[in-house]
Amino acid sequence: MAHIILQAPRLMAADIERLAAVACADGVQEMTPTAYRLLNVDADARDEVMSMAQAARIDAAWLDTVHRLADCKVLAMDMDSTLVNIECIDEIADAVGRKAEVAAITEASMRGEIKDFAESLTRRVALLKGVPESALDAVFTQRLRLNPGAEKLIEGAQSHGLKTILVSGGFTFFTERLRRGLMLDEAHANTLEIVDGVLTGRVLGDIVDGAAKARHVQALAQSLGATSEQIIVLGDGSNDLRMMALAHYSVAYRAKPVVRAQAHFALDVSPLDAVLNWFRRQH
Repeated sequence: MAHIILQAPRLMAADIERLAAVACADGVQEMTPTAYRLLNVDADARDEVMSMAQAARIDAAWLDTVHRLADCKVLAMDMDSTLVNIECIDEIADAVGRKAEVAAITEASMRGEIKDFAESLTRRVALLKGVPESALDAVFTQRLRLNPGAEKLIEGAQSHGLKTILVSGGFTFFTERLRRGLMLDEAHANTLEIVDGVLTGRVLGDIVDGAAKARHVQALAQSLGATSEQIIVLGDGSNDLRMMALAHYSVAYRAKPVVRAQAHFALDVSPLDAVLNWFRRQH
């Protein structure tokens, strides 16, 4: 029988009871003060329960089976606005007074309105010409923060043997620091060309777009013999859809509508480590 995990920063008893009634749940189990499990729910009520939960600003995860976290093998994450709180390229552009211009292209690309990510990135990076490398350092130290629950999610996954991979259409300047700090297994992103301590406005090598993200995740999954059911992928923009399609646990984090519509799971209000509550923790 299926279960539903309900999560929100403030879960109201009345909302839980209402959802349990509509789902014809056999029981309600408190997991934490911000997470409850509805037991043995009616499959026919799925659409109604999920839409009611969304309207009540509750993250609802429908699970036909609750697997062990240790049965998964891969945790893959996007960086900008998923693992971290900012779009790094927008903040770099702020150093030369071009944030609004760059952010407008970023937004259109994430919503899926600009279909060619490589073109979108090339246009934005060109606007960064002349930015000193020190501005990147300032973005990392002063503006970039991990989103709530990021460290707990990664530590939880690592403690159960999952390989962790950061796959970003952003820049290696940031992903490499995060990889080292969080002890991730892999990180892939674009390399900004820097000459004499200044950005040239160009990207070195092949651009990491949506297809490349998916290839990196697929390569890691294949090396581990991981099936779709053993892969967790978190993203927020249309550039993440291809890698999310590889995972049964495809998670839209504060995502654009086009991404939320295609993901199996969504975190609209809960922190990143809410993912851990969808699994049994036993090793």
